[in-house]
Amino acid sequence: MLSILVLGPGCYNCEKLAAMCQEVVEEQGLDAAVEKITDLNQIQAFGVMMTPGLVINGRVVSSGRVPSKTTLEEWILQAD
Repeated sequence: MLSILVLGPGCYNCEKLAAMCQEVVEEQGLDAAVEKITDLNQIQAFGVMMTPGLVINGRVVSSGRVPSKTTLEEWILQAD
């Protein structure tokens, strides 16, 4: 199972990124879990200083921005 973590306090961009991740997972029919992490200590443990952060299978792939849906889809499919 693919693990996708969206790191952030729950701001607009964090929510948007989480929704985009869920959308890509559903569209591609992937076996994946999308989880939102809002705890500051957990976010910092990944070394993310700017949110939203995106972690796929334990690897930080983005920080401080919301990628395009196409880019997000590429990252998720490459990790699967």
